[in-house]
Amino acid sequence: MGETPGGNETAPGLALLPRQGPPRLLGPLLLEYLGLEALPPMSAVAGIDGLMAAVGFRRKNGERNLWERQERILLVGEEPLEDGGRLAWALPVPWSTEPASPGVPQASPPGERVEDRVRFLSLASHDLRGSLANIRSYAALLLNGRIPLEPKAQRGLETILRNADRALSFAQDFFDSSRADLGALACERERQPLLPILDAAVERTRAAASAANVGLELDTLPELPDVTVDAGRIQHAVEAFVHHLLARAQPGEALHVRAERLGHQVRVEVRRDGAAVPEEDITAVFQCEERAFRERKLEDPLRVFLARQEVEAHGGQVGAQADAGGTTLFLTLPLSLPAELGHPAGWQA
Repeated sequence: MGETPGGNETAPGLALLPRQGPPRLLGPLLLEYLGLEALPPMSAVAGIDGLMAAVGFRRKNGERNLWERQERILLVGEEPLEDGGRLAWALPVPWSTEPASPGVPQASPPGERVEDRVRFLSLASHDLRGSLANIRSYAALLLNGRIPLEPKAQRGLETILRNADRALSFAQDFFDSSRADLGALACERERQPLLPILDAAVERTRAAASAANVGLELDTLPELPDVTVDAGRIQHAVEAFVHHLLARAQPGEALHVRAERLGHQVRVEVRRDGAAVPEEDITAVFQCEERAFRERKLEDPLRVFLARQEVEAHGGQVGAQADAGGTTLFLTLPLSLPAELGHPAGWQA
């Protein structure tokens, strides 16, 4: 969020704001960005506003998500969790060409190697995902049925498990998108049929569709040539489209996944049959930053934006269309990769 002059991304500082009790840090980065050695004593805080006020920051004039203290400016936000708590994040600002005062985080020098930034992202990803994976593993261990649990404890562990899975998925998307901005998104392409990829995407999202009482079908595909792709990347992109449309579907509506050949490319569509969405939503589907600030959430904007980056890394394109009968998100993949691929998408389309 917020692009540096060099195009590099900074990992977010994270903290858990429980419904009761003091904030809990998820790694050391937040303290670094706040310029503190430790959080001050506090019994509880009322969301991100309470946390930032407690550590001496004030909202920057005219800016909803920018907070400042002396020469230090942070972009902050929060994500609601199912148990009533919140996941707070912060990133240093500004990335500016103006001469900076002491204490202001600076953009990386132009000569900094991309490899160093990729290594930094890998370390941050390992630390964050490692902690979340441990939380998930112990929750799953306690839920394996060998230990008798009271109903309240069972529900609590199930909530921990769901939120750990959600946080792990978000972290993966965040770091993958950051790597893509550096032109370092890992893609292991091999020639393979498209049908198994689409089928796997539908099966992975079927439970979410059932929970929303929305139909989800993989339409019968015409005969298609094999494609040279990273199956996991394209599957993620299709799943991102399904989740985006599911969030806007009404009970009883239906989603259809389909594909066809168009000349020297294959087009994959996820179609929601139902009321059309506003035009501004269609034009901003793949604009991560604009949607995140408008919706006050990052999860879906980031997931769909990463889908765009994944498709573009294959030399393809993405798009969105709306009509009176519904909404369609689509991606195209070339049947033969071009010799040179374009630059990956930046945070703001």
